Order: sequence, then C-alpha cells, then structure tokens
Amino acid sequence: MAEVILRDVTKAFGATLAVDRLSMTIEDGGFVVLLGPTGADKTTTLRLISGLERPDGGEIRIDGRAVIDETPAQRDVAMVFQQYSLYPHMTVRENLAFPLRSPILRTPEDRIEQKVREVAEVLRISGKLNNRATALSGGEMQRVSIGRALVRDPAIYLMDEPLSSLDAKLRGELRLELKRIHAGLGATLLYVTHDQVEAMTMATRVGVMDEGRLVQFGSPREIYEDPVSLYVAGRLGLPRINALPADLFAGAPSGASTIGLRPEHIQQGEGRPSTVTRVEHLGDQTRLHLTLDGHALVTLTEVHTKLEPGDTVNIQPRSALYFDAAGNRTR
Repeated sequence: MAEVILRDVTKAFGATLAVDRLSMTIEDGGFVVLLGPTGADKTTTLRLISGLERPDGGEIRIDGRAVIDETPAQRDVAMVFQQYSLYPHMTVRENLAFPLRSPILRTPEDRIEQKVREVAEVLRISGKLNNRATALSGGEMQRVSIGRALVRDPAIYLMDEPLSSLDAKLRGELRLELKRIHAGLGATLLYVTHDQVEAMTMATRVGVMDEGRLVQFGSPREIYEDPVSLYVAGRLGLPRINALPADLFAGAPSGASTIGLRPEHIQQGEGRPSTVTRVEHLGDQTRLHLTLDGHALVTLTEVHTKLEPGDTVNIQPRSALYFDAAGNRTR
C-alpha cells in the first residue's frame, strides 16, 4: 500500500472550475471517505488520482512518486465503480481472474487461482465461483465487482459509490464487509459517497467537499463534533442538525447569526416552552418534532414517551454550535 498526496490540485472543464486547489494526504493504510452532495466533484477527484483525468495544476504523488505524467496502469490503482462492470458471459472465477491476466501484470496461472480463492473467501462467495455473473443477486454481483479490485495488490483502492445502487439491507452488510476487508488487508482506500452513514461507520478520515473544494478533513468524530461551517455540520448527523436564529436562546456570542443544535443537544425540562407537532416512534429511538416561535426543530426523547401533539415541552440548548451570516463557525 502507499501514501497518496494531493497538493493544490485544480481541474476545470471549460469555464467550469471542478476541483479548486485541493490538498489532501491519504495515509498509508488509511480509509478516507470523500463526502458531499451530487455536484461536489468527488468523482472528478477520484478520476484525477486514477489518471482518467489530467489536472490543470498542482501535484499528485503516490508512494512518494509524482504520477501526473503516468497512465492509470502505471499508477497501480484499482477502481470500483457504482455499476457492477462484470462480464456477463463469464463465470465469477473468470471475472475475478480477468484483471490478473492483463499483459501488464502477467500473473502466473497458479498464482491467479490462489488469489481468486483467497478473495472469494474474503468476500464469502467461494460457493459461487462457477456461476455466471448473470445468475448472481445484486449484492453478490457487487461483491464480485469489489473482488476484481481486491485480487490485485495496488498502491490504492479507489471506490466510487459502490453501494449506492443496493437496497438498505445489502448496503449495511457490505459496509461491514468493506471495513472488515480494510482491517484485514491494511489497504489504502479512498471511497466516494454522499451517504453520511457510510462515512461515519467506515472512514478513518472524512473529507467534506463542496463544489470542488475540500472544506474540512478530519476524523468522523471531529467532523461531527467540531464542524468548521454550517454546511459541514449539515453533512453528518441523523436527524439533521437544527439551524435556528441565534437569538432564539440567550447566550449567543457576538457575530453569531445561527445556532446549530444537534437533536441530542436539546435539553428538555427547563428553558423556553415549545409545542409538540409530531412524535415519531422508531423502535430504538423516538424523535420529537417541535415548534418554537414558529421555527421547526427535531430532538430525541424517551423511547416510550407519553407526549402527544399539542403538548408543551420546555427546552434549552446544550453544547450549541454557532455560525455567522456566511455560515462559518463562530467560536
């Protein structure tokens, strides 16, 4: 595996600036997730690292080596796409073996068979090796797609929203699989997603992107607890952070325009009276929808609460986050 370094990487498509002076270090063996909405140019960043796109400026280094003038094959990266990208006429065994039979790798047949067996065991698809790709379920096909990358020993694995087309149950299963695989292989992995659950549960570091800019880079806990802006605060957390006028509660610092309250940071029992508008019983938690001076907010309450719409609840902030008019954090 290898460390990957980006320094002031810039990419434009015509008059549109896609990646804006992006600098980031992916540590050797790290699991880095790029998080952001559609249009944040997460995939463009992935393609720049892989060599599928060439930057207009800046530097990309893999394992200490400048790679901008290298082809994707020379960079020694393995990429997993959102779509399965399998050969339907081939068996699972043949699909897994295909990357190892490239003229560049020239892997001996006995080594190919060994790697295919090892990866099949890791992905728990050993019993499917002789099945054609068209006979697999969606989750099995994505496992094979991931396996086509894992059979190699690249400098870095690049994954572009590989779980987004699966149902919730399969996404949950494969999140655990990927984290287990990463721990077992000690691989360097860069993973692109818009799903905050994937970022929180899998990453060692999260990079939050906004219109081609890396706006914050840190551990999932750091991003969640100490966001640099309201935009970053809104990328992590379910239910989403409540963004309210700063003067709704006393104690706002000078220059604050917005108070950000995570649902778990709203204390009940004292403070200002609010009205219950809806109670959501979700089994393991209960969400309480409130209004305060015409502003809607969501908090968490006792699982078996007796509260009903129309009831009054006194609330006050705890561990509040404050932001200025531009959305930047006010300390």
